[in-house]
Amino acid sequence: MQRVCFLLKVRDDRLDEYRERHKAVWPDMLEALRKAGWGNYSLFLREDGLLVGYLETDDFEAAQRLMAETDVNDRWQAEMAPFFETGRPDEAFATLEEVFHLD
Repeated sequence: MQRVCFLLKVRDDRLDEYRERHKAVWPDMLEALRKAGWGNYSLFLREDGLLVGYLETDDFEAAQRLMAETDVNDRWQAEMAPFFETGRPDEAFATLEEVFHLD
């Protein structure tokens, strides 16, 4: 199982709306994430807009590829792009190197 952590930057003027959007993620988006292998997925947002994502998956590259093939992901990413300083979040996030883990 791969543990994946990534960073993004949410625009300061969109923080409240970003939080609200994630209170009601589309059911078909949630289903697509699960089917693509995104498990134990969390997003953490700091007041300055730093967004930390964490997920567990068997194969992160495959999970990303499967999501990229879905229509719901295209629609969701297009709606979310204006919230980020870097455009589409699925194309802009940088993964972090895991340097320690304790079970």
